[in-house]
Amino acid sequence: MIAVEIMKVTYEAIGVIHSPFREQADTPIQGTFSEAEGTVEVFPEYAAGLKDIGGFSHLFLIYDFHRATGYSLVAKPFLDGSEERGIFAIRHFRRPNPIGLSIVELRKVRGNILEIRGVDVLDGTPLLDIKPYIRQFDCREAARSGWAEGKGQATDRPDQYTPRKLAKK
Repeated sequence: MIAVEIMKVTYEAIGVIHSPFREQADTPIQGTFSEAEGTVEVFPEYAAGLKDIGGFSHLFLIYDFHRATGYSLVAKPFLDGSEERGIFAIRHFRRPNPIGLSIVELRKVRGNILEIRGVDVLDGTPLLDIKPYIRQFDCREAARSGWAEGKGQATDRPDQYTPRKLAKK
């Protein structure tokens, strides 16, 4: 057995994500179920890093689930609450490291402000990083979706995919 030293990792926000969502229960569970528009405010000291970003149609936003409290190694996924699953097999905010990942459509760049569509995070969410979505790197044709196969399609009514509405099903 190999001994591993536990490390503490600290990040600083590089910006803030602004969205129309104030409550977790009313926030879409994934960006593919959202038509909402928002903005990403990149702090001025990081704005130079946005050079050439306007040529991309989509971005990965990496952020902190700043309102998540505690974590659980098993939880019921919002999309299928019939049974608990391992936290690393679902996309839930109550994670050991509350880091979120979303793909959003980039609509416009205005200085240090990115106008986006398909936002699925709470207003005021701290932004940790941005990466461009690159089709030839990020699309995997033979990908499998485990327990989520066939559940929730981007063509479904997006307004039905919030924790509050899924809990009523």
